[in-house]
Formats: sequence, C-alpha cells, structure tokens
Amino acid sequence: MPERFPAAAALLREAVAGGAFPAASIEVGRASGAIWRDATGRMTYDSQSAPVSQHTIFDLASLTKVLCTGTLVMRAIDEERLGLDDLVSRWIPMWSGSDRAEVTIRDLLAHSSGLTAYLPFYRDYSGAFEFQYAICELPLEYPPRTAAIYSDLGFMLLGFILEKAQTSAPGFRGAPGSVDLSRTLATQFHRLASFFTAEPLRFTPPRTWRERTAPTEVDPWRGRLLVGEVHDENTWALGGAAGHAGLFGTAAAVGAFARATLRTIAGESLLSAPMTMRTFITRTDVPGSSRALAWDTMLPTSSCGTRLSPTSIGHTGFTGTSLWIDWERDFYVVFLTNRVHPTRENQAIRQVRPKLHDAIVAEL
Repeated sequence: MPERFPAAAALLREAVAGGAFPAASIEVGRASGAIWRDATGRMTYDSQSAPVSQHTIFDLASLTKVLCTGTLVMRAIDEERLGLDDLVSRWIPMWSGSDRAEVTIRDLLAHSSGLTAYLPFYRDYSGAFEFQYAICELPLEYPPRTAAIYSDLGFMLLGFILEKAQTSAPGFRGAPGSVDLSRTLATQFHRLASFFTAEPLRFTPPRTWRERTAPTEVDPWRGRLLVGEVHDENTWALGGAAGHAGLFGTAAAVGAFARATLRTIAGESLLSAPMTMRTFITRTDVPGSSRALAWDTMLPTSSCGTRLSPTSIGHTGFTGTSLWIDWERDFYVVFLTNRVHPTRENQAIRQVRPKLHDAIVAEL
C-alpha cells in the first residue's frame, strides 16, 4: 500500500517516542476498502520487546459496545426478538421499582437509564446472575431520560438481555426463556463477525494469539501483566465476555466492521436493515447528550478532532482504542493502542487523538 498521510504517521511516531503508548496500529479506509495502514512501536517500552505490526491484536475494551452489543441489538430488532421500547423489566424481572419502571432498551443504548457510570462489582460478585442482582438493586443516579451518563452497567444489562432474547424464535413476544449456552453473547458475536471479516476478532482469545497481542496493564488486583486477558475487571468476573467490553482484534478487523457499517448506512442489509442502522446513528433528544444509540456523535471537543462531519459516529475504548466513521464523506479511522501499559494513569493519548484525526482529514 503506497505511503500516505505523512503528517499522521509522524504524529504516531512522536507519540510513541514521547511515551503516550508503546504500541499503535491504525487503518483509514472507505466503504470500498482500506486506503492506509500503519503500525509503530513495540509491545512494551522494553527495547527488546517485539515490534508491532498490522497483525498485532489489541484489547478493544468499550469498542465492544458498538461492534458487538449495539449491532446484535439491531439484528434482534430486525428479527422481532427485541423492541427498542421494550421495558427492561420484561427481560430482567429483578429490574423493579417505581423509579425505573419505564426504563427501556432504548434508554440503555442511549446511556440515559439513570444508572451510574461504573462500580467495581468484581470485588464482590461473579457471573451474570450476581451482576444482574447488584445492578438492579442500585439506586438510580438521576431520573431516566433527563440526562445521559456514559454507563458500563447499562451495557452489561444489554448483554444479558441479548442472551435471553436469543432463545426466543423470530416473532416470539412472550416471556423470555432461559439462556441456551450455544447462544451466548460471545457465540452470537463470533457468528456475526465471520460474515464480515476473517481477521482476528473475538472474546476470550485463544493462547495461540498471545505472542501477537499487545500487553495492557500490570494489574495490581490480579497480580500480573495482562496479555490476551481482558483488562476490564468486571468483564473478567463475567468470564471474559460482556456487553460493555471483552473483544480483542486487529485494526484490520475493526476496519472490516467499519466498512460493513458504511455499506449498511448506504443501503445494504449487512449488519442490519439500513433503516435500523439510521435510527441507531441518529443523536437522541436526551438533554445535553451527544449520544446516539450505542454510538457517540461528533462534537468539536470529541476525540476525533474538529474536522469530521457533524453527523459522524464513533466510540473509544479505555485501553486506548477508537473508531470514528464519517459516513457522509465515506471514510473511517481505526486507531488502536495499549496506552494503559504499564499503568492506566497515562492519559497522554487525549492530546494525540484529536491531532491525529485532524491530520488525516486534512489530507483526505
């Protein structure tokens, strides 16, 4: 692939040299295919560490929310197994109380359910049932639909709901059944991913991926360097696959998803019905929110810089990952790093991301 985007490439190398992250992989493309790929740095800051390549696998963290959970919800809606306005209590009976009686699937997707952003449930709970109980017992932080607070907890619930909904045949609107182990969230996503990419993209990666997986944090709670093991502790306590985090993959795999998204928006029924996708990428009317359904949308203060179209959609991941799609101008940017190595306290990526995207758009 010919050398392109020299300013963006220089920014990446400066960021690695400056300690923003040890490893980075990037792909820029259009619906028709990738137009630039680059990888720089080493797996860790050790000079003897293996160099990064375009085949390096990263912990995608919260990109899981759009790649997996949002997409599977769209498909469940198209198959009439879920409805955007289904009450959460229909699928999770423990979700009860007058303060949350009217909360819907749409509210969870829009981060406007009233749930708090994050709690370390992994310290006291494990498994789906215990997590559901803990989340449903929490007092809401604000009245639903009056604000949007980005919440891992809401997407955990969506993951549980998707497993329950998968046991219902298309068109079935009765009481949700128990979870079939062959239809777990991970199984549903792996089946979907096989339709749009042969690149590595999955939950709970096999040991054979470890040599080309970028390490994340030296985790004091687990007492080890995490390599090929999900960084998010709550996801770890849920077995490595959850609605909010857990996916691992390459930049090329995320790029394949971005192209499928662009083609779906343009009218092809790849990830979902095009009208369903259009609903999900439209900013909600929640006061003060930039959120669409699962996706975020572009603001001048966003991680994508200042030059994308106002209708652009994207998401970031805590480990140092991001995906932004400017569907009006038909391009996307996948940017993967392991900025949490060796510690999550390194926030230098916040200055790098906007400049990087601005440099890419300037050349486009």
